[in-house]
This record gives sequence, structure tokens and C-alpha cells, in this order.
Amino acid sequence: MSTLPPRAGRRCHNALNPLHSCVYFSPDLGKEFGLLGVTDESRVYFAARGAALGAAGAGTVTATFYNFNHELVARHLPSVWSEVSPRAALDARLRAADSTLRRVLGEEAVGSPEMAEAAALALRAAEACTRHARPLYAAHADLEVPDEPHLAYWHAATLLREHRGDGHLAALLTAGLDPLEALVSHTATGKGMAPRWILATRGWRRTDWDAAVARLRDRGVLDAEGELTEAGTALRAELEEATDRMDAAPYEHLGADDVARLTELGRGFLFAAASAGAFPADLVGKG
Repeated sequence: MSTLPPRAGRRCHNALNPLHSCVYFSPDLGKEFGLLGVTDESRVYFAARGAALGAAGAGTVTATFYNFNHELVARHLPSVWSEVSPRAALDARLRAADSTLRRVLGEEAVGSPEMAEAAALALRAAEACTRHARPLYAAHADLEVPDEPHLAYWHAATLLREHRGDGHLAALLTAGLDPLEALVSHTATGKGMAPRWILATRGWRRTDWDAAVARLRDRGVLDAEGELTEAGTALRAELEEATDRMDAAPYEHLGADDVARLTELGRGFLFAAASAGAFPADLVGKG
């Protein structure tokens, strides 16, 4: 039986995950990969996030990333590994994380006791993550923990993000949502990525989007206006609850008081990063 307040783990994840993700929106990532000769934005993303898997091919990355069109992935993998090795890609990503966090949080926050505390708490939570059936988490868990506290915090946030994400894919499969249906229904909650960002970055066409909307309407998940029905709202809620159940271990291991403290610290860093423009203003929404 859980010793945590309802959705405490989810709230903690929601505070930590975006600070990991902001690196993928940072110009610093493109700069680091540009120095290695990789300039295409999709190519940079697949190399940066997929490098923990080794020189993975398109099939592995499509499977583990879930919501990208395989045609887009296959245009860049495995060919990108002839331009940059996985080790070089991981090093470039970490350098980008370093410069990004220093820029959006400031040197005082990066070197603060609170950052060191957050890193220690997040790493302790990650001790209870499990590798089985979690390929992206397992690949990242084999990486070394950086020495500097802000990078250790970013690394721990990465572990916790991918651990929850791998579990979420199992929930999506159980719910019978294909990659684009998962994106469309999440966007319909008002909390997911805006359609224009999905179409620009995930390799889907507008006709693909419209077909997914039609399938979800036929299933009773969306209404005629593209809004979630009562059944659709219940489906999305159960998806998150199922993901919570599969992702409970790290937060149970940390305990209620330390989860609350990590959430508090994470929210503070996230607010500072968002205020410094770490995320596109139109990233989330239905429009």
C-alpha cells in the first residue's frame, strides 16, 4: 500500500522532467552538435536522445521513442552514427545541458546548496528504478553520474523521466492507442504538445493527424469538435494512473517528506528556467 499522498510521484515527475527536456529546445544543443558536423534538428535530437542506446538503428529508436513517424527516424538513423559516435553525442548533450542550465538558472542557483540537495534526493529516488522492460531508462542507467551537482540533478531527472516514460508506453499499448492517437488525445487534454509542434517535429502529416482524429471519434474518445468525451477524459485519466502505478517505486523509496521537498526544489528550478525562456511559448496547447 502506498505511503505517499495521491499523485505525489506524478507531481514530482512533472517538476523534474521539463528541466531535462529543456535541453532539446536549447540552441546550445544545436551548437554542440554543429561543431561535430551534425546540423539537421531532427538528426541532432535522435542522436542526442538515442545515443545511450548505442549506435541504434531506426527500428529500435522508433520503438522506444514511440510517437515519431518511422519514416522520419529512418531518414536519420543509423546514418547519423557515421558522422558522430554515440559517446561523442552523449558528451555533446552533457555539455549542452551544462551551458543551458547555467544560462537559464544562473550561476548562483547552479552552485547552490539547494541544487546539491535536489541532486542527492533525485539520485536516491532513482536507486529504486528497475531496468526490466524499460529500455530507455536501462540504457541511461548504465551512464556515469556527472560530478557537478547541477549535472547530477539533470542526469537523475533523465533517469526518472525515462523510467516513467517506458512505463507510460506500456499503458498506451494496453489502452490501444497508436503513436499518433496518443499524441492527439494528449493534446486534447490541453496539456500536450500543440499540433503545429507535433507536425513539425514528429514526422507526421496533417492527413495523418486528421485520420487519427477520425479514429478517436469512431472510438468515442473525441467528439465532433475534437474535444475529449467523457469516455476520452476517463481514458486519459486511467493512462496517467496506470503510469503512476508502474512508476511508484522511486518515490516510495524516497518517502513522502523527501518527495515533497524534491518537488518543491524542482518547481523552483523549473519556474526560473521557464521565466528565462527555456521553453517555446507556444509549445503546449490545442491550437
